[in-house]
Amino acid sequence: MSTKVMNKVPEAGKLYLIPTLLGDVPPASVLPASVFYVVNRVRHYIAEDIRSARRFLKKAGIPFHFDNVRFYLLNKYTADEELHEFLSDASRGFDTGLLSEAGMPCIADPGSRIVAMAHNSGIRVVPLTGPSSIMLALMSSGLTGQSFAFHGYLPVKMAGRNPAIRKLEADSVEHNQSQIFMETPYRNNKMLESVIAVCKPSTRLCIACDITLASEFILTRTVSDWKRDLPDIHKRPTIFIIQGER
Repeated sequence: MSTKVMNKVPEAGKLYLIPTLLGDVPPASVLPASVFYVVNRVRHYIAEDIRSARRFLKKAGIPFHFDNVRFYLLNKYTADEELHEFLSDASRGFDTGLLSEAGMPCIADPGSRIVAMAHNSGIRVVPLTGPSSIMLALMSSGLTGQSFAFHGYLPVKMAGRNPAIRKLEADSVEHNQSQIFMETPYRNNKMLESVIAVCKPSTRLCIACDITLASEFILTRTVSDWKRDLPDIHKRPTIFIIQGER
């Protein structure tokens, strides 16, 4: 009797969402052991910036040469038709890691596109714990964490930025909700000046800079208090949170 050998379809690999550092700190000071366990095994990565990804993996102690690691570049310019190739390794049974430029993947970065595709393709998505500047700022702000909204970047020009801030302040009062936003670091001081100029004196403002770094600065004051002593936050990664008085 002859025996037929069936070609077994490999089980799909997992898509790991791997947090990275928020700045130049020892990885073990902010990342749990689960992250190091994964990067010691995974050889296929999707990253927003490949040079940054290489630096992070080297710092995290990746045990093999980069010639044996495959990278895919995922940023805001990546076309949707390219994404299928990014998960081809996972479809063939190889675990794949998704790396953010800083902090948690898919939060204020383009990674959610590939995660949505993984769900549609039946690839298991595994989130790993790590630092998020947005969540760490909210936790330490003293503003409400029961209801909050993250708005990313506000308009650059004052004509659009000031009305946007005014609306966030009004929404924070109406919904009793913390309003979280950010700015490109070299425009931080202009953003701060607009918040101080537009918001009511009683509105509370949290300024959270350099989170997890030795230079970390997190402080919540009313706008009237900030007016007397504005910090210089030029070129310092910063999260802003406002909550108006009801």
